Amino acid sequence: MPAMNAMSAPANSARSGRFHAQVPADAPLERPRLRWRVSVSAANLAVYTAWFGPIQVLLGLQAAAVAPDYKEYVLSLVTGVGAFVSALGNPIFGALSDRTTSRFGRRLPWVFWGTILGALALTWLAFSHSVWAMVVAWALVQACLNAMYAAITATVNDQVKVEYRGQMGGWLGMGQTLGVVAGTGMASAFGSLTFGYLACIALLVALVIPYLFTAHDRYLVEKPAPFNLWAFLKRFWISPRRYPDFAWTWASRFLINLANSLCTLYLLFYLMDAVGYAHPDFGVFVLSGLYALMTVATTLAGGTISDRMGRRKPLVVLSGLTMALSGLSLAFFQTWEGALLGAFLLGIGYGIYVSVDFALVTQVLPPTNDAARDLGVINIAAALPQALAPLLAAPLVKAFPDYASGYRALYIFAALVVLVGAALVYKVKSVR
Repeated sequence: MPAMNAMSAPANSARSGRFHAQVPADAPLERPRLRWRVSVSAANLAVYTAWFGPIQVLLGLQAAAVAPDYKEYVLSLVTGVGAFVSALGNPIFGALSDRTTSRFGRRLPWVFWGTILGALALTWLAFSHSVWAMVVAWALVQACLNAMYAAITATVNDQVKVEYRGQMGGWLGMGQTLGVVAGTGMASAFGSLTFGYLACIALLVALVIPYLFTAHDRYLVEKPAPFNLWAFLKRFWISPRRYPDFAWTWASRFLINLANSLCTLYLLFYLMDAVGYAHPDFGVFVLSGLYALMTVATTLAGGTISDRMGRRKPLVVLSGLTMALSGLSLAFFQTWEGALLGAFLLGIGYGIYVSVDFALVTQVLPPTNDAARDLGVINIAAALPQALAPLLAAPLVKAFPDYASGYRALYIFAALVVLVGAALVYKVKSVR
């Protein structure tokens, strides 16, 4: 699939409709306008709503209903397969959007069709009553949402000047965080799994619509070279020796996101089995809300401070230390109050990280014209941990004779992982 439309869009036809791209891909980068920032953040919020409503609440409840004695393993299987699809899909869809010659731009068609097909896949998931139906439906959801996500993140690199990318990282992070709490809230606010899924679908569609009218997507001026599958696949290898800063940033991002996934994946079961909280789905919503509040409070401020300082690495280390404290709180204070403290610290730490992460990533990309592909490759470092976390978490929790010991081991491990990930950022030489 080399392109969404085989014809390149001339400038005059690109301006003839509301959805059409308005500037060529090689136009100068800009300072983003407020309306555009809000619409991009809302689209990112939509993706994360559809991701985390299921991940935080619905898939866990569904797993417990389908196989109550093996719920941890069922959730691990479903989310692990989905995360594997995500890890592959993000760079592939990103690379395809780099080649897209639609008159609507390179990125917009992927957001539009990802929304439509993702809503249909979520509908199938809502009515799935077996493990294998859950696995296949969630894998399709992940594929569609990653087509959207790859395009949304690439459009920032397409349009925004480097000196404003810390702020845009904050806006993306705010949408991401609010999406987590919105998805969790939608999932837990309804009495049935089906209505929880349908609510997430409705929010996904509603929040993408403003983006379709304000994206100002850029179009390719020239038709790309003929599609060659082998050449296409080879382009996904980015040499660590040639681009060491890209490799170290990837490794740091991978470990920090792995720690975050380890802390959040089993929150529902943690409250259910270790804390003994009476209403674990509502508890996850409260914890997600506190996490979101603290993340939003630190994300925009952190991005702005980072832009003004011209420094990214000290904030990454600060975020790692704070997230490690969160893991230790969850490990050693297995009470409702300890969970609240953990969510509070995790929100602060991850908010700081998200605010500088995107800006750092865009500054270490190889100097090519394949931004979405390269962002997709580095986004594997955020998607792959979602596949690895279940493979690590379920055996670790089950290796101990009781849930208290199992979850203590899990969260201590998460704290160590995030500290290593934060330390690796100092191997990056081209960014301060």
